[in-house]
Formats: sequence, C-alpha cells, structure tokens
Amino acid sequence: MEQPIGLSLSQPLSDAVRAAATWRGMSIDEYVVSVLETASRMDADLAAYVQKGVDCIERGEIYSQEEMEAWFEARYHSAAAE
Repeated sequence: MEQPIGLSLSQPLSDAVRAAATWRGMSIDEYVVSVLETASRMDADLAAYVQKGVDCIERGEIYSQEEMEAWFEARYHSAAAE
C-alpha cells in the first residue's frame, strides 16, 4: 500500500533532487522512492553486518590488534604485487 508523504526541502536540495531525477529520466517521485529504497536496503545490510560482528564477539570469535594489522599488511602487499 502506498502512502503519500510530505517533505520540506531547502531550495538547494530541491534543485539537486530535480536535477538528479531529470538526469536519470525519472519523475521526482520516482527518484525519491528509488533513493529511499536504496538507503533503506543499505541500512538493513549494514545493520546485519554489524549484528554478525556482535554475534562473533559474543561467541568469543575476536581478533587481536596484531592479527588485524598482519592481515591488512598481507592484503596491502598482495595488492601491490598485482
């Protein structure tokens, strides 16, 4: 079920939204819905990712600072070698 909402936008933001919608060939409503869907999905993904980390910590699956630094160092050297 769709529910209309009202938004108060500053003039610069309103102009930016209008320009972005036009550039994408969308109506302003379509563009705003698309942006909200994307932001909501990204927030849900981030929340799930954070929860996975919390769950690991609660199970005692943690890495020391030294282990993390070694992992990043190895990744850096691996990427530099490519």
